[in-house]
Amino acid sequence: MFGWTVVHGGKAPPPGEVVRPDERLSWPRTIGLGAQHVVAMFGATFVFPLIMGLNPQLAIMMSGIATIIFLLIVSGRVPSYLGTSASFVGGVAAIRAQGGDSAEVTGAILVAGVVLALVGVLIHFVGSRAIYTVLPPVVTGAVVMLIGFNLAPVVAGTYWPQDQWIALLTMLFVIVVAVGVRGFLGRIAIFLALVFGYVLSWIFDRIFGQITSYSAAAAKETTHFRVDWSGVKAADWLGFPPHTEGDVVGWHAPSFSVAAILLVLPAVIALIAENAGHVKAVAEMTGDDLDPVMGRAIAADGVGTVIASAVGGSPTTTYAENIGVMAATRVYSTAAYYVAAIVAILFGFSPKFGAVVSATPGGVLGGITVVLYGMIGLLGAKIWRENRVDFSNPINLVPAAAGIIIGIGGVSLVFTDDFSLSGIALGTIVTVLGFHLAKAIAPPHLKELWAAERTAPDATSAAAETAAGKDAGGAVLVVDEPGAYKEP
Repeated sequence: MFGWTVVHGGKAPPPGEVVRPDERLSWPRTIGLGAQHVVAMFGATFVFPLIMGLNPQLAIMMSGIATIIFLLIVSGRVPSYLGTSASFVGGVAAIRAQGGDSAEVTGAILVAGVVLALVGVLIHFVGSRAIYTVLPPVVTGAVVMLIGFNLAPVVAGTYWPQDQWIALLTMLFVIVVAVGVRGFLGRIAIFLALVFGYVLSWIFDRIFGQITSYSAAAAKETTHFRVDWSGVKAADWLGFPPHTEGDVVGWHAPSFSVAAILLVLPAVIALIAENAGHVKAVAEMTGDDLDPVMGRAIAADGVGTVIASAVGGSPTTTYAENIGVMAATRVYSTAAYYVAAIVAILFGFSPKFGAVVSATPGGVLGGITVVLYGMIGLLGAKIWRENRVDFSNPINLVPAAAGIIIGIGGVSLVFTDDFSLSGIALGTIVTVLGFHLAKAIAPPHLKELWAAERTAPDATSAAAETAAGKDAGGAVLVVDEPGAYKEP
């Protein structure tokens, strides 16, 4: 697992050659590649904790620890970085809207991690085909879509109003860089947009002065500067992330609420798709048959999420951004990922770094989230397209339509005064159970059409195309990608 063979004289691989997971370049080059992986995952890994109300310094530290755990569980066969998952943002927003605190958020995420780990163990023993049988693309696409689009009110009501012009300019910057800039810079558009928005906010403070708008910190409309570094100046350069106390969110023990757990459990479906897609993409790049370790990869992500959330950290997932780095460099060495993980852990020991991230202006987050949330939703459509889901067949159309409207519209099903299902949770249940009900009662000709859809020739997945270097702009790599899995 740690005995990497030095290849190509320790230098960059020549045209047509690669560096396999059990190989490496010289240590200076390997450390440089590890730093590239850190930059690639950086933006999304601390943006999502911010918008979930969790501590970004702790999230970065735990992402490094989770990555090491992942590599150990898969015995170094699947190169991957585990950054913060976007799939939980919708459920967490719903928990916050219902008055839930950070302990309930991380408790719900921990349970979801346990479920994901158990699913991974099950897949390891029964085979990867079980994913498609229980959660066919029409279901996973619908769940991913309702998770993303359910977040639209969060952008409109929380982030965008804090500074609409900074939000607009940051959004335009994301679009221009993600689409118009080729190569590695296009793949880190979110990170670059954070830097751009931060600097632009500081310039606006110098030119236009204070702004009167909603302040997330004060939870009301105030007059304030866009960039407030009072917390940065007070923070130490070295130290552990802070403990949760008062308005400060840091490490803490989780607590458990049935209502909160039900709101985040649908994210497990998206995580299964994310991890399966990552394994398939890596297999496409390396030429290895990784189906036998798919269950272990999914379980490893679940274990990483459990460990991270057990101390108040963020949920984890495999990152498509880092697939882009591997595609560009043709270096799949797990040694580079260990380096990236160690660097992330070191960042986690700097409260000064955490304070800088936490001071990100709300308008900047508004511009970024309006793109990210929409991308999460549209990745659901991407799953449908890549797997050629036929919506002329009512087996696919009817349950997906019902589940999406319930999830996005916030429809509620009240059982008692203390328990109800709504939004993402209810939408997911309706989609999954409705699909299997529809399939069970459908007439023979509709079942035959659905079976023919399963056996139709598959188009190459976007993740595999990206792995082969066919993605020109890198926009698909801006956020962790739950859209690239197919029937094994």
